[in-house]
Amino acid sequence: MSTPLLHKAYDSALFKSEGEQLVSLLANYLHTTKTGGSDKVLRWTEPEDEYTFWQQYLSTSHSTSDFFKEVLERSIHTHHPKYIGHQVAPTVPVSALATLLSAQLNNGMAVYEMGAAATAIERLVIDTFCRAIGYTNGDGFLTSGGTLANLTALLAARRAKATDDVWNEGHSKKLAIMVSEEAHYCVDRAARIMGLGSDGIIKVPAGDNYQIETDALESYYTSAIKNGFEVIAIVGSAPSTSTGVYDDLEEVYAFAKAKKIWFHIDAAHGGAAIFSKKYKHLLNGAHNADSIIIDGHKMMGTSAITTAVIFKNSTDSYATFEQKAQYLWEKNDDADWFNMAKRTFECTKSMMSVRFYAIINAYGLQFFDDFVTTLYDAAQQFSNLIAAQQDFEIALEPVSNIVCFRYKPSNQEDINEVNKRIRRVLLEDGEFYIVATTLRGEYYLRTTFMNPFTTGAHTAGLLKKIRVIEATSF
Repeated sequence: MSTPLLHKAYDSALFKSEGEQLVSLLANYLHTTKTGGSDKVLRWTEPEDEYTFWQQYLSTSHSTSDFFKEVLERSIHTHHPKYIGHQVAPTVPVSALATLLSAQLNNGMAVYEMGAAATAIERLVIDTFCRAIGYTNGDGFLTSGGTLANLTALLAARRAKATDDVWNEGHSKKLAIMVSEEAHYCVDRAARIMGLGSDGIIKVPAGDNYQIETDALESYYTSAIKNGFEVIAIVGSAPSTSTGVYDDLEEVYAFAKAKKIWFHIDAAHGGAAIFSKKYKHLLNGAHNADSIIIDGHKMMGTSAITTAVIFKNSTDSYATFEQKAQYLWEKNDDADWFNMAKRTFECTKSMMSVRFYAIINAYGLQFFDDFVTTLYDAAQQFSNLIAAQQDFEIALEPVSNIVCFRYKPSNQEDINEVNKRIRRVLLEDGEFYIVATTLRGEYYLRTTFMNPFTTGAHTAGLLKKIRVIEATSF
C-alpha cells in the first residue's frame, strides 16, 4: 500500500517545479562560467573538512533547490574557461538533458525489451564510429568508461589469440601483452585483473618523442617468448595521458601483423580526432586495429561516463562473454545485437547512447570536428606563448590538447620543488585549475585544453598568475 510519503516523492508537479529550478540554476551557472563571470574554477577545501560539512548538512532542514545550489557551489566547474586540468569535457547542455531523460527513464538495457530506443540508437552511434574509423565490418557497444572498455577489448584479444580457452578452462600458460611505458595505468590494471601479473605486462620504452619505440618491439617480444610467455596483444596509445603523444599506429600494426597478435588502440582521450579534418592524421593506421576505444566524456562533449568499444570484426564483439542466461534470451548462438548483456560486463547498462545521439541530432558530426580542432589548436597556441617566455619552458611540442610546461626560477632553488609549490598554490587559490605530471623524473605542470572557450587571454593570465605566486610566495 502506497504511503503519503511515496506519493510525494513521485509527485509530477513537484518534479516539474524542482526541475525548472534546477535547469534555471544550471543555465545561470553555464552563462557565468562560460563568460568568465565567476571568479574561481573551484573553492578548495580539505577532504576532511568537506566530509564534515556534508555530515552535518542533514542536521538542519534544506530544500531540494538549496541542496542543488550547495552542490554546485562546492564542485569544480568544468565549464569555466580557466579549467585546464583533467580530461573531462564541459558537458554539452543537450547531452546533459539527454542524461536527465535517461536517468528518469532508467531503462536497464540488458535486453532489448528493457531499452528499445536506446539499444537501436546505440547501434547507430557505433555505426557512426565504424564509418569514421574505416571499419567495413565493424561492430561494438558503449560501456562505462575507458578502464572497463580496455579490459573488455583485451578479454576479446585473449579469446581470439590465446591458444587455451581461458574463459571456460582457466589459465594454464603465462599470457602477456605489450604496451608503451607511457600508456595509461588502466591498461596495466586491466592486465592484472585478467591475471597476467606484473611480468605479463611488457612495458616497452618510449623514445625521446614519447612514442613507443617500435625498433625495440622485436627484442622485447623475443625476450618474453624465451621467458615462457605467450604474447597475445599489443596496445597503441592514442594518445598517452601524460604527454598527449600518439604512438605510430601504422608501425605498431605492422609488428602486430607480423607476430599474428591482437592490435588494440587505447584512444580513450584522443580517438575523437578521427572526426577532425585537421587532426585525423594522428590516427593513421587505426583502421587496421582489431579493437579501439574512444571516450565520449573526454573529447566529444558528452556527460560522463560514456565509452565506445569498437571491433574491426563484428564477431569479436560477441565472443568474449559467451555464456548462457536463458531467462534473458532464448538462443545463445544467435548474434542478437539488440541484447546488450551478451556482449558487455554490465548486466544493467545505462542509456548512454542518447548522450551521443542528442549531440549528433542537434548539431551533426561537425560539432566533433569543431570541438577537437578548437582544443588541439588552443594547445598549440599556448605552446607558442610559452616558447616566447624566458622564465617558462615546455617538455615537448604538443601533439594534441595536452601541454606540459614549467616555471624556471631565477635563483638556485630546485625546479621541481618550485613547480610543486606553484601547483599547490594554484589549487588552493582556485582561479585556475591545472594538474601536474612527472616525465622521466622531472616535475611538470600539465594543462589539458577541454573548454573551447579558453582563449589566449586566459592562458596569458595563467602565466601572469604563476609569476605573481613566485614573487609573493618564494
